[in-house]
Amino acid sequence: MGLTSDKVLALAVVAGGLLFAGTVWLWPRLAGRSVRAVLGRVGLLLATQVALFAAVGLVANQSFGFYGSWADLFGREDGQGVVVDHSAGASDAPLRVVGERGVTHGGGALPQVSGRVEEIRVVGRTTRIASPAFVYLPPEYFQDRHRTFPAAVVLTGYPGTAEALVDKLHYPRTALELAKAGRMRPTILVMLRPTVAPPRDTECVDVPGGPQTESFFVKDLPEAVSTHYRVDKGPRGWGVVGNSTGGYCALKLAAHHPEVYAAGAGLSPYYDAPNDPTTGDLFQGDKDRRNRASLWWYLKNKPAPDTSLLVTSSRTGETNYKDTLKFIGLVKEKRPTRISSIILESGGHNFNTWRREIPATLRWLDERLSGGRTHK
Repeated sequence: MGLTSDKVLALAVVAGGLLFAGTVWLWPRLAGRSVRAVLGRVGLLLATQVALFAAVGLVANQSFGFYGSWADLFGREDGQGVVVDHSAGASDAPLRVVGERGVTHGGGALPQVSGRVEEIRVVGRTTRIASPAFVYLPPEYFQDRHRTFPAAVVLTGYPGTAEALVDKLHYPRTALELAKAGRMRPTILVMLRPTVAPPRDTECVDVPGGPQTESFFVKDLPEAVSTHYRVDKGPRGWGVVGNSTGGYCALKLAAHHPEVYAAGAGLSPYYDAPNDPTTGDLFQGDKDRRNRASLWWYLKNKPAPDTSLLVTSSRTGETNYKDTLKFIGLVKEKRPTRISSIILESGGHNFNTWRREIPATLRWLDERLSGGRTHK
């Protein structure tokens, strides 16, 4: 059973409850001072606490999507490399569909009715970065085989899991409901985590001598998706949205490359790349690269990009609130860059908060992207 399985969580909760009840029941029998009695008490307390901590940890992981598998949890995730065998022929394709499922619960609805989520593998043509992703195709994609659609890249936080964007944050379901209600146009969503070279957190930058993550998101990913799917070819066909680390990436990609991303939305973002054990040395002492990765520096010192940005925070519960207000003030002075915000009264750095912000964010994004069109 996988780390994110509901069965694993249920077993942990049941085990914790049984051990707690067992401790209460057996404690009088282990009240003596013999070695056996002492070891019995220690064993019961240790087992109960381990079970309870495991249950709490699993609940937190289910809520925040920190780790997607046991290998990911223990730092042994090695399934997604960045080296591709160029002699592999067909396996060198830039995009391969490896699975699919419906959008509604149970996956039983026809794609013409509820759309479809496809699991894909992308191999960057220029960066050679390989990454898994999920693509949501709206029902209209299957109703009209000539129509094209705007597209949005959707990014998780770090470490995050792409599955959480589908199963926990409900991006496909929300987009489907909004489109059916006439509140946004049908849009293709490309959902993945920014950690394209796990376990390293590359913060969506081109690392000297390392993963060229920014180039992957700007060149390779849009190219591969546009080649395989019917994405709008207009100048405002792509947007990008993300939470936490993904939010920082979304803002930076839109600011650095307005010719690719007409809009970028950061849910609970930060505004500068961190330097910690998960990132390593991202810039190799290159001050220009360091400055460019800072949204503060970039928007103060570079020509204002012709793009739209959205930031979110809450007055109570988010640590980025003051920085977000400063960022809004900075961008307001930088025409033609446009800035919008969602500020909640309260809400922590978690899935529940982001689910409250996603519908309005998708509507905002839709207003700033071109619509699909039909080719005769």
